[in-house]
Amino acid sequence: MVAYANKEAVEKTVETGYAHYYSRSRKKLWKKGETSNNLQKVKEILLDCDGDTLLYIVEQEGVACHTGRWSCFFRTVATEE
Repeated sequence: MVAYANKEAVEKTVETGYAHYYSRSRKKLWKKGETSNNLQKVKEILLDCDGDTLLYIVEQEGVACHTGRWSCFFRTVATEE
C-alpha cells in the first residue's frame, strides 16, 4: 500500500513498532489496523536515495487493502507490445 507519513507518524511508528500514517484529508494520525485489526508490524524502515521516501518492511497481520486483498496492488495496466 501507499500512504503518507509525516514526522509524527514516523516517530510513532519507531516508538511502537507498528505502522502509523497521517491522513491529510482527516488531518490526523492513524495507526494501520486500529479499527480493522489488519495491523502492520514494522520490521525495518528503508530510506530512498533522495531521502524523501520511506519503505516500511512489515509483517502484515490480516490484509493491507480496504478491498479485503492482501495488497493494494492487484490490478495491471494493459500495455502494447
